[in-house]
Amino acid sequence: MTTADLYIALPLLLLALGALLTLLLGAVTRDDTVGTTIGVAVTLGAALWLMQTPPATVAPTLGLAAGTIPRLSGAAFATLAAAVLCLSAGYNRARNICGEEYPATVLFTTFGMLALASAANLLTLFLGLEAMSFGFYILVAIDLQRPTSGETGLKYLLPGALSAAFIAFGMALLYAVSGTLSIREVVQLTLTSTPDPVAIAGWACLLAGIAFKLSLVPAHLWTPDVYQGAPAPVTAFLSAGSKGAAILLLILLLSHATDTTILRVPLWTLAFLSLLVGNLAALLQNRVRRMLAYSSIAQMGYVVIALLSGNAGGYQAAAYYALAYGIISLAAFGAIAVIERNGCGEDLEDYRGLARRQPFASGVLTLALLALAGIPPTAGFTGKFLIFTSALRAGEIVLAIIGILLAAISIYYYLRVVDALYFKEAVHEGSAKPHLLEYLVLSVAAVAILLLGLWPGTLLRLLAPLST
Repeated sequence: MTTADLYIALPLLLLALGALLTLLLGAVTRDDTVGTTIGVAVTLGAALWLMQTPPATVAPTLGLAAGTIPRLSGAAFATLAAAVLCLSAGYNRARNICGEEYPATVLFTTFGMLALASAANLLTLFLGLEAMSFGFYILVAIDLQRPTSGETGLKYLLPGALSAAFIAFGMALLYAVSGTLSIREVVQLTLTSTPDPVAIAGWACLLAGIAFKLSLVPAHLWTPDVYQGAPAPVTAFLSAGSKGAAILLLILLLSHATDTTILRVPLWTLAFLSLLVGNLAALLQNRVRRMLAYSSIAQMGYVVIALLSGNAGGYQAAAYYALAYGIISLAAFGAIAVIERNGCGEDLEDYRGLARRQPFASGVLTLALLALAGIPPTAGFTGKFLIFTSALRAGEIVLAIIGILLAAISIYYYLRVVDALYFKEAVHEGSAKPHLLEYLVLSVAAVAILLLGLWPGTLLRLLAPLST
């Protein structure tokens, strides 16, 4: 291993050692703040390291890359993990989720995300994806005081195992056709104008597995129950991190292709069904978390529209929206974590008049909902604008029109929550304030939503390699 290899792998080593140190010190001190402090320090350290310019852009021995997109994605995932740990401190204390296992598992999950983001071959890609998934299998069921916790874990674990099998089998078929593990070479050899039938089967399996990670219809059935049953900070991590990593996985694969014609019909179908089912099902929900779960299905449909648009600016739009959606999800579920920690229920009726009792959390939640609805000047509006522009440029006019119409419909169910927060009589009395760390994370997320919406140029310049 060279010095350059060690430099590129250092963020992964930091996270691995941080997870191990958290487990060891947790067993000795039995103080939950120690694990959280180590976790935040390690993740922010990894993020800062990834912002430095490396001496090389690839470590072939380790199967890792360190270009602009992998480093930007890795820094985003590490920062997200730090924010989730900060949000979890008060929430976990209120829900009696204690022990060093929680911060250690968050670090292990982040390790998987960073490995996926920097993967240069299929082996590293799969290992990173499954390391991330194993962490989430634990996190979604970690609230042992919640009666539905075990059910939530099973509903995520069982289809997740099936998804992993599909992805592994698909990669094996693509390797059989190409004879190489290099992502670039595999894609270029298997996605051609006249693809091998075995390669078509491989891509079909791969898309089926990734559809689960993105909650695309018809692989979406786990989403509402898991979003409803997992701890709110974990749901934020799952919605922002896991889906962001899955979007990045598709971008890593498709951006190297010279001809994606054979994937157009399955991607078009996945996008259409996800937009339709996600938006229509969200209209019927009376629980805020389930509504956001179905909303996330629709949001991923918009991302697939961008992926269909490819080099017409689609990959750049998909990457921008992945980051924007991650920040919006962090704000939404972070605000919900604060609201639930202070005794609010999960039904829409429980949110009545909440803005008078918890104005800060309600304000952040409202901003996040407006961003998801695509209301300017938020990052959600800019992201949808980029997606629909790239779709029209690529000739996907029908899908773009369907997306615009369904985006307009979605405004209704987002505003139902805003209406309950500000214009309904309260059903509960009392008030509560967020903790300092919660204030900090939610404030930064809210400002980022507005800044990315008003001034997206800097981020788009960083993502410019995806448009060529």
